[in-house]
Amino acid sequence: MAGEQLIGVLGLQGDYCAHGRMLEEAGARAQVVKKTAQLRRVQGLVIPGGESTALIKLMDAGDWWESLRDFAGTGKPILGTCAGMILLAREVLNPPQKSLGLIDATVERNSYGRQQESFEGMGTFGRGRRERPLPMVFIRAPRICRLGPRVKALAFCRGDCVLARQGPILVASFHPELTADLTVHRYFLGMVG
Repeated sequence: MAGEQLIGVLGLQGDYCAHGRMLEEAGARAQVVKKTAQLRRVQGLVIPGGESTALIKLMDAGDWWESLRDFAGTGKPILGTCAGMILLAREVLNPPQKSLGLIDATVERNSYGRQQESFEGMGTFGRGRRERPLPMVFIRAPRICRLGPRVKALAFCRGDCVLARQGPILVASFHPELTADLTVHRYFLGMVG
């Protein structure tokens, strides 16, 4: 049951509090994760947006790389939004940088433009008869340039895939925590449940 789920939100950098509020509104309990030992207690993890180069420096200062790969190895779901998506991708462009490589996707940093090109838009979640509108906020957003054959595209905006899943890994180019729509967080909790 969703109310029994304890979901971690990586609290190194970015708006982790907004994700916590959305998770709780969707029926889960949220815990900010600032130490690798806390990963053992959570059933799923959100890696929020922020600045990917700053996140990399903070992760380098601890044992985050190995700990996050170990967490993923347990099969527990991970949601990465914006910079979180960059960290989860197999390949990062503009410029190339290291990542966890947990989803077979290539992403390009700041592909939708710098801060002044940030925008709110309406995209779609799902396909065919199940397709429905989904509000989206893009802030210095990365673009998904390539999806591997086992990656499923779940949401779209302006002709681009902006939400994708491979097994227990879910990534979004946009910031679902900055809207009032719980679709992405509920979908993620369904993966955890």
